[in-house]
Amino acid sequence: MAELHCHIEGAASPDLVERLAAKYGSDVSAIIRDGAYVWHDFTSFLAAYDRAATVFRSEEDYAELACAYLGGLAAAGALYAELFVSPDHARSSGTEPEIYVRGLAAGIARARAETGIEARMVVVGVRHLGAEAVEAAARFAAAPGHPLITGFNLAGEERSGHPRQFVKAFDIARDAGLGLTAHAGELCGPESVRAAIEWLKPARIGHGVRAIEDPALVREIAEKGIVLEVCPGSNLALGLYPDIASHPLRRLVAAGVKATLGSDDPPFFGTDLAREYRLAAENGLDDPQRIALTRTAIEAAFVEEDVRRRLLDRFQIAALALGAPGASD
Repeated sequence: MAELHCHIEGAASPDLVERLAAKYGSDVSAIIRDGAYVWHDFTSFLAAYDRAATVFRSEEDYAELACAYLGGLAAAGALYAELFVSPDHARSSGTEPEIYVRGLAAGIARARAETGIEARMVVVGVRHLGAEAVEAAARFAAAPGHPLITGFNLAGEERSGHPRQFVKAFDIARDAGLGLTAHAGELCGPESVRAAIEWLKPARIGHGVRAIEDPALVREIAEKGIVLEVCPGSNLALGLYPDIASHPLRRLVAAGVKATLGSDDPPFFGTDLAREYRLAAENGLDDPQRIALTRTAIEAAFVEEDVRRRLLDRFQIAALALGAPGASD
């Protein structure tokens, strides 16, 4: 397995958030009840996410968060992960973004040493904070001295701001050689995906599942080789689809679209990467198709080419050891 779509603050377990809240004298009872996050729609989910993010305040807090999440992924069999990181959320807790990234990098290094999992960071610009904030996030991502930052992303409230407002931010990131992805086609329809592709020209789209509502757009995505970071668990939790049988993952793959699986904000949505693969199976993807999802994730990762080759070698060995059909394709 490999994961390209997970927001690092959204990977924090309720137990960890409560422990750090107690450490700093912060009250998180409004967002955690009986060991689970409390929210009822996308707006309240964002509010709960933002509140949970404020309890991480030191380099060690962030190191613990990254190491715990990556360790869990590795235990489930994952070889690689990309963490969506937000300088704006660091500032909301009173933490300088440099400390934030340094702590996460320490956690990544710790997890690599303990488990062998590889990871990189993709900086997020939060669209509902406005174009200037997104451009500032892009400049932070593009600055030298952050070797584990390899990509830039547009996230946040999809219904806020048109992609044309964020062209400058993406130009900054592109000029710095960063990989580009953007959330689209989750709460909003195929027009959101089309606009992101037209204005931002990303290699990947976060979610993108509502492209299925426009067959011409699906053909365009497949022809251009744009990769969709699909997160069935969060789509179901947010009510985009009533059940996994209704989810468009299978139809997108059948149409030739390259797809990967991600857990998005796992404890908020009651999921993890292993469950995402199980959901893909329940959606109708067979063993070779699920193997292809992992291969696509490694091939589409924002990672150095020598590391990608090593990951593909490890993936091939692991797949063959399991006797997985199609592993040598």
